[in-house]
Amino acid sequence: MQTTQIEQIKERLMALDSAAVSDAMDSLYIPAGLSGIVPRNAGIKMAGPVFTVRYEPIIPEQGKFLNAGNYIDEVPAGYVVVVDNQGRTDCTSWGNILTFKAIQKGITGSVIYGSARDLSEVRRLEYPLFTTGVYMVSGKNRAQVAATQCPLNIGGVAISPGDWIFADDNGALAIPQQHLLTAIERAKNVDKTEQAIIKAITNGEDLVDAREKLGYAVPWRPAS
Repeated sequence: MQTTQIEQIKERLMALDSAAVSDAMDSLYIPAGLSGIVPRNAGIKMAGPVFTVRYEPIIPEQGKFLNAGNYIDEVPAGYVVVVDNQGRTDCTSWGNILTFKAIQKGITGSVIYGSARDLSEVRRLEYPLFTTGVYMVSGKNRAQVAATQCPLNIGGVAISPGDWIFADDNGALAIPQQHLLTAIERAKNVDKTEQAIIKAITNGEDLVDAREKLGYAVPWRPAS
């Protein structure tokens, strides 16, 4: 996908929210929400194609030091790093050094199925970070990178290189590349439907009537 196309899609997604996109994905019967992964910086939204990283646990050898991972140099600008550390909360797979390097490289943000640390610096730098947990214990000598740009499965949600992440205050979700444009269009319709319902009840209509009249059961369909 070319840089111009990536930026155009980002702009369209950033005009939405994750609730509308989630409803759009429901209409396609595709699980998308990454359960348990929450924002570590309030009020920050992000969207971008994924760069996937899969960690595996290791048993440390006394006197031998192993870095957790140096993959960050491979990540293209504009991408979202998605790390699968098996949801581990006993050690981290993101911290201040990776945050500084990600910002320097123009990386969009990170989604960590596991824990992160150095939250004060992450927040000061306003870096988009979404994680399962927060903990201070390093991943060094506890986990190592097993593969990059590989398929992941996070809580039943399949994520492959080329797919997209969209995340905001509600959490993070994954959108398969082949369904991206359809999901965006349906999410726009969801948002229009919900805003029309809010307007109707603000004007005094009963909620039941407004929902039925305006198509709340299938909000992703274009208004007739």
